[in-house]
Order: sequence, then structure tokens, then C-alpha cells
Amino acid sequence: MRKTLAALTGTALTAAVGAGMLLAPPPPGATSHGLRSSAASSCAVDGIDTGGDEALSSWKEPQSKSCTVKVKTIDGVQYTLPDPVCTPGAVNPTVKIDVLKNAAFRTGPCVRDKATSPTSKNKTYDWYDVPQPQGNTGQNQVCEKDHLVSLELGGADTLDNIWPECGPDEATLNERYFKQKDLVENYLAAKVRSGDIALDDAQRGIATDWTQYIAPAKTWYDGGGAVRNDDNGG
Repeated sequence: MRKTLAALTGTALTAAVGAGMLLAPPPPGATSHGLRSSAASSCAVDGIDTGGDEALSSWKEPQSKSCTVKVKTIDGVQYTLPDPVCTPGAVNPTVKIDVLKNAAFRTGPCVRDKATSPTSKNKTYDWYDVPQPQGNTGQNQVCEKDHLVSLELGGADTLDNIWPECGPDEATLNERYFKQKDLVENYLAAKVRSGDIALDDAQRGIATDWTQYIAPAKTWYDGGGAVRNDDNGG
């Protein structure tokens, strides 16, 4: 479903943000960034390592309440960015351009929640000192455990690529930060598949500052940019 890019209103999320608990030693077949499954059994594309993880810069698991959300203002509108030390972004090196261009590839059955479970991702709330919201679904969703490099751009499903993207509380659902980023992700995924933007450039660009793509994403969407069914963001 296509997503709108409405102008945000209200104040920015200004919480000083926190850190998390150290992981227990991983069991066999696990990565240091969370449990991995050996295969995505329902994935129609072969050759994907569901635990693939290459951080875009040096990373170690943050301490509790040690991470801080950054705020950036564009044309009077405030957006949020993750702490680059706590969430540098990471890619799955087995999800290459040929995989992303394969019509059979879907993030849900192939990579989503395969390296880390939804429960293990919750520790990012503690890293950023953000209260975990209750009833966080549908129109009441105020936070998303966001993949900084999105899965449809070959992002890793590991904790070095996850942050709690929340707010603004008073905005409607489609005006919340994670919905604005979803549109950027859809735009970049389409441009990568078409060959207009190199995959590596898109991955590093969105990890560095996803808001730099807001204007071209809006132009693309307003011009009828097509969104593949599985490009659901996050």
C-alpha cells in the first residue's frame, strides 16, 4: 500500500535515550546480535543467510540508557535519527541486487524476524531509554522497531540495525516518523531495482541520514511512483 508524506506537526521527540543489557552467550547456530534461524523455509529465493550481518561501522552492544535520538529540522519540520554509535546500520551481504530484483523475494518469509526475534528487538527501547508502548498496533502505533537500513534494501535483521523510532505522539499514524521513513525506503528500493541508485549508495545513505531523501521521495510518490506489495517499510 502506498504511503503518504504528510508534513509533521508538533514537537520533536527529545528524549535522551538509553542502552541495553548484555547478550547472554549465544547458543550454537546463533550470532552475537541475536538468534538466527538456519533457513527461511517459506522463502522462495535460495542462497540467503538469514543471519547475515555486516555492520556499517564498528559496533558493540550498548549499555542501558546510553543512546540518544538525534533531531534534525528540515523546512521547520523536525525528524528523528538514531544514535550512530548505538545504531550504525548493518547489511545482509547475501541479500544482493539480484535477490532484491527477484520478483519472488519477499522480506516477510525471507528475512524479517529471522536473525532476531521481535522480543529480542525490544531491548533497543532500553538502550534508548524509551518506554515500551502498550497497544502499539494499528492507529495506536506510536513506535516501530525500525531497521535503519531497511530489509528491502538488504538491511540486516540484527540489533546493530534496529532502533525504536517513535512519535510524534500527537500526529496521525501516517504523519509519524516511521511512516515518513517507510516512504523513503520504498523510494530507494524502487530506485535500486531500476538501477538509478547503486545498492551500496542507498544502504550507506539511508544509514547516514534517511531524511536527505524525503524531498525526492515525495516527488517520486506524487509522480505515481510504484510500490511493490512487499515494500512495507521497517
